[in-house]
Amino acid sequence: MDEDRVERIIRQKMQSAGRQIGEAKKTYRHAKRAAQADLPFDDSGKARIVCRRHAERRAVELDAEYRPECFDAQSLDCQGCVEDIDEGEIETW
Repeated sequence: MDEDRVERIIRQKMQSAGRQIGEAKKTYRHAKRAAQADLPFDDSGKARIVCRRHAERRAVELDAEYRPECFDAQSLDCQGCVEDIDEGEIETW
């Protein structure tokens, strides 16, 4: 086998492994936040909530303050949603 080809294959495998580790860390981080907020979560670690503003079921990532990724500080519905998460009263699925 050509030495350059071996290096390329090893580099590709290392990059793939790095991406998989990154995805696993991200999934763990999201699941941990959902669990800390006492919310159900899906296989990718996203919290399963019912969005007030859009009146639909959503699987969302939570930030460090347990706000959904779709949070809009200007929206009263979003502010109420975060309050409900904090109080453990958010509607989930």
